[in-house]
Amino acid sequence: MMSPARLIALRSLVAYLTLACAAFALVPGSAQAATVLAALVIFLSWADLRTVGRVIASLMVLVSLYGLVRQPDLLLSASESMAGITGLILSVMLLSAVLGTSKDLAVISESLFGGRPVARYLGLSTGTGVLSIPLNFGSVGLIATMIGSQISQSGDSPAARNAARAVIRGFGASPMGSPLSIAVVMTVTLLPGLHSWTLLTLSLPFALIYLVAGVWSREQETPRSGPAETVSAFWPWMRFLAIVLFICVSAFALSTWGSLKYSLAVTLSCLSVVVLCLLYRRLVEGALALPSLANVNNELAIMGGSSFLGGALAMLALNSLGADFSLPSWGYPVLAFAIPWLFFCGGAVGVNPIISATVYGGILGPIWPEPALLALGLGLVTGWGITIAGTPYSANSLLLERCTGYSAHQASYDWSRQYSLLMLTLSSGLCALIALMAPAS
Repeated sequence: MMSPARLIALRSLVAYLTLACAAFALVPGSAQAATVLAALVIFLSWADLRTVGRVIASLMVLVSLYGLVRQPDLLLSASESMAGITGLILSVMLLSAVLGTSKDLAVISESLFGGRPVARYLGLSTGTGVLSIPLNFGSVGLIATMIGSQISQSGDSPAARNAARAVIRGFGASPMGSPLSIAVVMTVTLLPGLHSWTLLTLSLPFALIYLVAGVWSREQETPRSGPAETVSAFWPWMRFLAIVLFICVSAFALSTWGSLKYSLAVTLSCLSVVVLCLLYRRLVEGALALPSLANVNNELAIMGGSSFLGGALAMLALNSLGADFSLPSWGYPVLAFAIPWLFFCGGAVGVNPIISATVYGGILGPIWPEPALLALGLGLVTGWGITIAGTPYSANSLLLERCTGYSAHQASYDWSRQYSLLMLTLSSGLCALIALMAPAS
């Protein structure tokens, strides 16, 4: 029987091998190797998986058995879908682990709690959104932990509840406006005719509107007595934003001039920052220690497994519909209007947005008129963002619950129901309008 310490070390080693295979995606067979190794990490961590992770892992086994017996090309499509997302997940989690121990991050997070109520709300929501670019879930864990500490010291209050709203909405804006988010990467990968910068010209302004509109969907706070304490975080922010800018620019360069898939470009860009940070620490501190990747099991099971299932479902749907399938001209604006709502309804019953994005993007991408691809892409990323902020089964809602004690259902529905419905209406209307105005193909 393997000891717990050796099992943890083995899981971390296999996770690093998975990341290496995903990073060398241009080598034949690497996608399949990355998928098999990711599955090994998941099943080595079975005892630590959440219920939803176990369900998804079990469905992966069933789909794999079906593919082996009836349709081998199904496994090829599913493994390629999972490999790209697996590399992205592991590289972002590794980057989060490396940057999460920096002194700059502690100063930045502390500075977000100062100022008047409106400024504090906007600072927390926008700050969480920016921190989510390289840290992903780490941004929620970092700031939500500080909110939980304030609650334990001063008790529940409108200010604490507004801070929790800001964090979860800030993370929800990240899939819409971050060029490195899994939502944007998947959308651009599934819709090859849509460039990331074209998508971001509309999705980023929508993300900003989403953040600002939250000011009118919060509780009134009692003004604090005495001068507010502020922490100067100018240079920590500058250094942090320089890292974000470097990752974004290198990802764009690798995808545009290097002709790499956008998901691979982001993975390699994140890994380059990890290597530079570790070398810097080696030179300055004289020590070099790789973070453990033993605890990425739930992320791999939920997000990686969802991409595997989504890729398989998309292939099955395309095979059943046939290569010549198309919609009437009025069907595209109707579907563009419906997609954000379909994301939200799926999220409300526990369907991961990765499954929704892979199915809708995988099925509709090949038949969607290229001039109207922006409508489909915008629907995918805005539906994704509103869903993870407005439904209780997303990982960030569960993480907020664990750190602050606020129920995920309370944060999603009691605090933000009308806000989510308003943003869904705005998003779906905009997507339908773009589809209607697009020139005929």
